[in-house]
Amino acid sequence: MIVVSFIVVLGILIFVHELGHFLVAKWLGVKVEKFSLGFGPKLFGRTIGETEYLISAFPLGGYVKMYGEGGFSEAELVEQTSTETAETAAEPVEPPQPIDEARSFSHKPVWARMAIVLAGPAFNMLFAWLLLITLYLVGMPIMKATIGEVFKDKPAAVAGMQKGDRITAVDGHPVVQWEDFSSRMATVRGEVTLSIVRNDHPLTITLVPQAGESKNLFGETVQKPIIGVSPSYEFATERFGLLDAVRMGNAKAVEVTKLTVLSMVKLFQGVVPLKTVGGPLMIADMADKAAKTGGATFFMLLAVVSINLGILNLLPIPILDGGHLLFYTIEAVIRRPVPQKVREYAQQAGMLLLICLMVLAFYNDIVRYFFSKG
Repeated sequence: MIVVSFIVVLGILIFVHELGHFLVAKWLGVKVEKFSLGFGPKLFGRTIGETEYLISAFPLGGYVKMYGEGGFSEAELVEQTSTETAETAAEPVEPPQPIDEARSFSHKPVWARMAIVLAGPAFNMLFAWLLLITLYLVGMPIMKATIGEVFKDKPAAVAGMQKGDRITAVDGHPVVQWEDFSSRMATVRGEVTLSIVRNDHPLTITLVPQAGESKNLFGETVQKPIIGVSPSYEFATERFGLLDAVRMGNAKAVEVTKLTVLSMVKLFQGVVPLKTVGGPLMIADMADKAAKTGGATFFMLLAVVSINLGILNLLPIPILDGGHLLFYTIEAVIRRPVPQKVREYAQQAGMLLLICLMVLAFYNDIVRYFFSKG
């Protein structure tokens, strides 16, 4: 089951990513020669129209091969044919085929090439956004903003808050779930007014939080206003109207995007240790647990991983989409392509870096799941 969950999650996200490249390339008139889910040896393939659709052996990625993507010119083909003619002496050689510049990726203007490359990560982000909105429409499990415990002598207890109180607003801002309450309280400075419901009766409580400290997701100590309550950990499935679903889907997508970017920054800064980097085994484990928990949890994971994949591909590392975008940006500024040798060396360095990251991720997975205590 864990293998199936892994293949489903990765397969969907890779398909969405490559579909972005494919559709925008076709829209801009570029001939797509191959569309592959996976790398390596072909397991299954079928040619429809001018494109061969493949399922390949290694499911850790995919690719769209476009006509002229490597870059060529007719002069280069003539030179290559002449060399082959000299080497094979009297053997007949077919004349070079003329290049269809209108269908060639490398002959498209730089803005078109950038659009095709950017489409992959953009489709991952768009897919996650639509998925989140759909989840809020059909039903999202949320933790209720209900008080589970009120701590003695803290501002909430002094103000008269009780176990079972349901918080509905903070300083007039509506609260639907505990996450809303926590987010609002994190920005409070000074006195705060809480709207609550107790035994079906609305009440208003005003209090002044204490200054306190807590650990954030990255293990850093941060200042945080404290009123002295904890949640009841009650969950409910909430369905929202279209406008509310779009608003909450937008907010969640922005939140996950910011957290992903911040996590990467903290990783490079050394705040987040390298041992937290996860690989295929971590994704497989998370996908399996999410599938067992329920549909909404699984699709939430799918949205989060899709955003992560989109942002990761935008990193300016040669061989990733972000690396290609960097080269095309330079080309747009200097008005000529980056020299082929420079691109080749940069891509080799990028490949080495990715291999190192994959080895690190696999190592962390093995230690985490096979050698960690407990």
